[in-house]
Amino acid sequence: MEYRIEHDSMGEMKVPADRYWGAQTQRSYQNFKIGTEKMPAEIIRAFAILKKSAAVANNRLGRLDDKRKDIICQVCDEILAGKLDGNFPLAVWQTGSGTQSNMNMNEVIANRSNEIAGEKIFHPNDTANMSQSSNDTFPTALHIASTLIIDDYLIPQIDHTIAALKKLEKENEGIIKSGRTHLQDAVPIAFSQEISGWRGMLEKSKQQLQAALPFTEELALGGTAVGTGLNAPKSFGEEAAKVVASLTGKPFVSEDNKFHALTSKDAVVFAHGALKALAANCMKIANDVRWLACGPRCGLGEITIPANEPGSSIMPGKVNPTQCEAMTMVAVQVMGNDAAIGFAASQGNFELNVFMPVIAHNFMQSARLLADALRSFTDNCLIGIKANKEKMDYNVHNSLMLVTALNPYIGYENAAKASNEAFRENISLKEACVSLGFLTPEQFDEYVRPEKMV
Repeated sequence: MEYRIEHDSMGEMKVPADRYWGAQTQRSYQNFKIGTEKMPAEIIRAFAILKKSAAVANNRLGRLDDKRKDIICQVCDEILAGKLDGNFPLAVWQTGSGTQSNMNMNEVIANRSNEIAGEKIFHPNDTANMSQSSNDTFPTALHIASTLIIDDYLIPQIDHTIAALKKLEKENEGIIKSGRTHLQDAVPIAFSQEISGWRGMLEKSKQQLQAALPFTEELALGGTAVGTGLNAPKSFGEEAAKVVASLTGKPFVSEDNKFHALTSKDAVVFAHGALKALAANCMKIANDVRWLACGPRCGLGEITIPANEPGSSIMPGKVNPTQCEAMTMVAVQVMGNDAAIGFAASQGNFELNVFMPVIAHNFMQSARLLADALRSFTDNCLIGIKANKEKMDYNVHNSLMLVTALNPYIGYENAAKASNEAFRENISLKEACVSLGFLTPEQFDEYVRPEKMV
């Protein structure tokens, strides 16, 4: 491998000749060989957006000339287009402020800009990082990335699943089945009503995620090192936020209290709480589906799901609810990520949180996993659900909880006696009511009509 010599304030470093990063990136790359987790691509893209916005703001405020501004914008566009992939190698497990990833971005922008300009007129700190600090850029990148991954990646997938559930509801209108509480038989419910509960979960999750976005749309940029804005023009944060909003189409604004913006991560804790709530709903839906499909002969068997893969290496013909299992594992991961984010957000001292890279990694993973799992679950399982009408009808008409409809006619205690008698003697509820003298067969048929109980 060929190398070139780069330097920073600590001295010279050998850097791969085919990469645009500089000495500080190389030091981090060599000093933090921890794990396999790299800084998320969403954070890299968010950094490119904020660096472009900072260049435009500095230009508008008279600190950066047109030539330098235009070239920085060109390089940031190259990063956003993926043309400079491979130049951002740093581990999540680095300095807790994310300083090294900020400098990685600064060095790549400066070196690529100098290449375009044909002369060394860009410096990582003085030009690419003008009016900024790692302490306000990393939380800004975190908020930009969090907003974009929720609004542009996750919510469209939630909408896709909601649409599939609406179609499933319509297809199953009029089908009555036994409801269940505590995993025990309960009063009848329409299958479409049960599906509507799943749909409602995702609709509420979407609303909760949207309610979190105004907080992640507040940006720390302009606070520089400790929130005072040292070395930045007074209106830099507001001007840069306007550019971020213009570039992304999202209503980003400058946070009015930069001391809060640098030290607190409550916005991402709140937003990830909505991700955890979505994960809990996804877990519940996936569990319902695999319970209803369990069997096919020795379980509930009230629905069938697509047979996507062989389910066993030893039992021929076995098919498992694999999409449900993938979804529930994703939910477990997201719940674990939420705990890590909560712990991380409570840490740091005085003017800065120093657990931001792990927060960024976990947040992006959660949102990405949920979106991908919802798409896979919807396209490979949900849309292929079919009701086993015969099994549903059999179960609902043999449920002892149909006795609930008799409460107004024979009273709760007599209804309980009839239910217990039917269970003990292994006879139908109708036979029990007649044998106990509570009702005639005709009265029973008039009062107990499952389709009228939903």
